Amino acid sequence: MSARPLRRVSALVGGVLLAVVALTGCTPAVSLEAAADATDPGCAEVIVRLPDTVADQPKRETDAQATGAWGSPASVLLRCGVADTGPTTLPCVDVNGIDWVRDDSDAPNYRFTTFGRTPTTEVIVNGDAVSGTTALVDLTNAVQVVPQTAKCTDISDSFSG
Repeated sequence: MSARPLRRVSALVGGVLLAVVALTGCTPAVSLEAAADATDPGCAEVIVRLPDTVADQPKRETDAQATGAWGSPASVLLRCGVADTGPTTLPCVDVNGIDWVRDDSDAPNYRFTTFGRTPTTEVIVNGDAVSGTTALVDLTNAVQVVPQTAKCTDISDSFSG
């Protein structure tokens, strides 16, 4: 076997690798800011369980610790380690056993923040692109790894008839 065919194969393999590197570089990482408590070990537990798709949107690379993004353009954003919401008058919804405080003040972008789980996770959903409920259902397995220490209550729960 002569050296000439091996050089051709080597050049071809090198060209394919260069093409693969070039193609993977086409979609830039989603730029996010890490939350204050992003280094909490519980966030690592959440992040390693993030699904490849959320609301039928493919996962994207991010440039900040304890974050996730899906869609192009990104329509679902996740940050772990955000500040706890504490008591609030915002609505609280239970999705698959996880309490989420819903903030629709920036609609059609909806902010969902876990309640009663530390570290706290925040998910921002572009409601024009995906269903918030579907996104939260798809993120259940990742978020439920953080133990729940409190449940949402309604003010009417505090009064007895």
